[in-house]
Amino acid sequence: MAEIKTKPTQVTPASFLDSVESPARREDGKVVCALLQTITGEEPRMWGPSIIGFGSYHYKYDSGHEGTMCRLGFSPRKAQLVLYVLTGADGEAERLARLGKHKIGKSCLYINKLADVDMAVLEEIARHALDDMNARYPSA
Repeated sequence: MAEIKTKPTQVTPASFLDSVESPARREDGKVVCALLQTITGEEPRMWGPSIIGFGSYHYKYDSGHEGTMCRLGFSPRKAQLVLYVLTGADGEAERLARLGKHKIGKSCLYINKLADVDMAVLEEIARHALDDMNARYPSA
């Protein structure tokens, strides 16, 4: 089985955010980082080269594949902010409908800039995602 590449590193989230080229993306990243830290009560940690994550959980698929990943996370990518906060929980679609301009992937929320979204709704989405993660993967 292939080695999992997305795992905690020794790089500090602050130094990673400071290295983000776009000043607007860097500032949006700092806002999202503070928001997720407040919601989770966890210190941010780098997961792989570009994901800032909060907390962790262990998963195991029916296929036997298993690993550890952050409970919530984000990446201030060049094209968009990517937030790993979608779980498919009840009410998620309704919250996304109120968020503002965004795109979604399987578990990813893509935002061009925070000015495009309602920050209160983004906080609500992240809080519900954390609640869902905690229900599915209780801390040991």
